[in-house]
Amino acid sequence: MKLMNKVQEAAKRIKQDALTVYFVARNRDTPVFVRLLALAIAAYAISPIDLIPDFIPVLGFLDDVILLPLGIMLVIKLTPTMVIEASRAKASEMTAKPVSNVAAAVVIVVWLLCAGVFGYWL
Repeated sequence: MKLMNKVQEAAKRIKQDALTVYFVARNRDTPVFVRLLALAIAAYAISPIDLIPDFIPVLGFLDDVILLPLGIMLVIKLTPTMVIEASRAKASEMTAKPVSNVAAAVVIVVWLLCAGVFGYWL
């Protein structure tokens, strides 16, 4: 159980750092090269396309476990401290927002209705 908790905590930290990198990319005080690098790292973090596909055993997850944290660390090292602090504050504020189960249910119902109408149309 301890290992699973550590893995979940690490995943949460990487998610938080990826969001921080996204806010670094959007900050005007970040140097242009770092902004481009941060944007690439944030896009890779949320992209469903991986450098190494996840269905390949072990190797498929290495890019997520190694490349993503290395990219995040590089962006953090190259970014001014003021920008990192502001970006971390925005990221923690975004992740602290409550999740609305009602909104999720509404979205699911709308998708099901759309699928039903499409099925009826066929």
